[in-house]
Amino acid sequence: MIIFFCNRFILVLYFLQATRGSVKPFVNFNAKHDAEVLRKAMKGIGTDEDAILMLLAARSNAQRQEIKAAYKKAFGKDLVKDLRSELGGKLEDLIVALIMNKKHIVMKISHLMCLDLEYGSKLEKDIMGDTSGHYQRLLVILAQGNREEGVDESRVEKDAKELFAAGEEKFGTDEDKFINILGNRSAEHLRRVFDAYKKIAGCDIEESIKDECTGNLEALLLAVVKCAKSVPAYFAESVRESMRRAGTDDETLIRIMVSRSERDMLDIRAIYKKKYGESLYSTIQEDTDGDYQKALLYLCGGND
Repeated sequence: MIIFFCNRFILVLYFLQATRGSVKPFVNFNAKHDAEVLRKAMKGIGTDEDAILMLLAARSNAQRQEIKAAYKKAFGKDLVKDLRSELGGKLEDLIVALIMNKKHIVMKISHLMCLDLEYGSKLEKDIMGDTSGHYQRLLVILAQGNREEGVDESRVEKDAKELFAAGEEKFGTDEDKFINILGNRSAEHLRRVFDAYKKIAGCDIEESIKDECTGNLEALLLAVVKCAKSVPAYFAESVRESMRRAGTDDETLIRIMVSRSERDMLDIRAIYKKKYGESLYSTIQEDTDGDYQKALLYLCGGND
């Protein structure tokens, strides 16, 4: 539950960042035509799962919203409800995740309300109700989305020394110092701080966090550090963990593949191949099967 919440929260923070996705808007898009194809795939005896997953995985989230509206207008029915009635299991979960608009995806990811102001936010209220202590304080700081910009050269060395003094150099841990620095400095600044910290402490900041913190706070601090270093690398590691444990964590796998497919899936794939010596595509092939596998591979976008 702890790490699950942490991973979901980090995904919310970086949900709207766009770099290089595997899914692009379909060029010759026609929402009415697509709605008719989906209706045909679900009408009568049996369901054409291939037609459904091939169409939806090849459309952007914005285009899927247009298809959903066109389906309602043409047939007077709710597309999500029809899909749920025709599909089942993990494929149903994946297809429904594809149909959700950005607001609902983020709400499902976090089990909270959306972080982005475009949709309004109950995030801080829910954090206050569901968490406590230093973990709560860091979550609230992150939820504000008010990180400083750029690199403050005058504070890089100072921040590194303060982090060292707050942990490795003293008996006990000054968690507030870790929270203030990691929660408020820019990613660019933090990367410089981490380099300086390694020179001072003789180890990476992650090692010190593991030594000095536990539980919720440790998991969240480590996630913040990893995202500051590289968001795609963080998700490459997360998607790897979802498939390389005892039993696949399909909820995490679906969440990452859907949410990153239009944003940085190509970067995630490249990092995954370099770090683990195999392609994300081949790992999905080994770990999943059936139409569920086909849909995931479409979102992956290719075998590196």
